[in-house]
Parts: sequence; C-alpha cells; structure tokens
Amino acid sequence: MVGRTAGPVMPRPGAPMAYSPRDMTIRLRFNSAFEMLDMVQLVGDQVGRQVHFDEDALTWMEVAVRESIINAIKHGNRHDRSKYVTVAFTTRSAPPPGELEISILDEGEGFDPEALADPLAPENLLKSSGRGIFFMRSFMDDVSIFRSPAGGMAVRMLKRLAPLS
Repeated sequence: MVGRTAGPVMPRPGAPMAYSPRDMTIRLRFNSAFEMLDMVQLVGDQVGRQVHFDEDALTWMEVAVRESIINAIKHGNRHDRSKYVTVAFTTRSAPPPGELEISILDEGEGFDPEALADPLAPENLLKSSGRGIFFMRSFMDDVSIFRSPAGGMAVRMLKRLAPLS
C-alpha cells in the first residue's frame, strides 16, 4: 500500500529551483520481504532529491533507511511475510531550512536498544552483523528507537536540510 498526503510543487519549465520543501508524507506499507528494499530506496531517492540533498547526504540517508528496513524484516518481523513494515518519509519546511523525518515500524516483539553490543568493541570488530544501528546514528542527525504503542519497534530518523545558497 502506498499513500501520499501531499504532493510536491513542481516549478514551471525554465523557472529557477527555489528552496521551498512542502510539508508532505509518503507512506509505504509492505510485507516483510527483502525484495521491497529497492522500491523503498527509489522512493527515498526521489524524496531526498526533492529536498535537495547533495549526493553524499542522499547516499548516507539511503544506507540508514536500508539498514533500518533490513533490521525490521530480519530481526523485528523475523522474515514473516504475514507481518508488515511501514516506512514514512515526512518533509517539514518549518523551522527553516526544514527537515526530513523517516519512520520505520515493524510488527515484531521488539528489543531493548540499550542492550545492543558496541560494534566498535574489539571483540565485535570482525562480526559480520551488528552495525546497522551504528550506521543509522552516524549518518542521520537524530535517531530514536522505541517500542511502538501499537506493537513492534519504531525507528525515527531525522535529517536537517541544508539551506540552498
């Protein structure tokens, strides 16, 4: 299911690109299947471009979103295709210059985020997993992870937008 609560304002051909992100939310809800990652990445890429992320910010935001969705499917919903993952991209123009909030919700049992192993500890450096939340926190301006009142775990990531010069 794809929902959209507002649309972007497209400039007329030849008009200068003024920075004016409109408040909008794009919400995606899909079964716990890794095949959905590419679709979410396409949507995230479009949203990032609409709010004028540079290539680096766009890449790091996409890594953070991808890691969060992998965690929701693998650890939250435990690959159960009868459970859903919901992703919402929300742009806000106030306070200037604005922000992009990305929320990911799974339907799993949840976990204690404070109990996670430190991925930089010497005993964890060679492990093949355990860095997703570390990446999210490194690449986004703010990350909160909490149990959702509706059940499951929620991740809220915030990226402040750079003003256009």
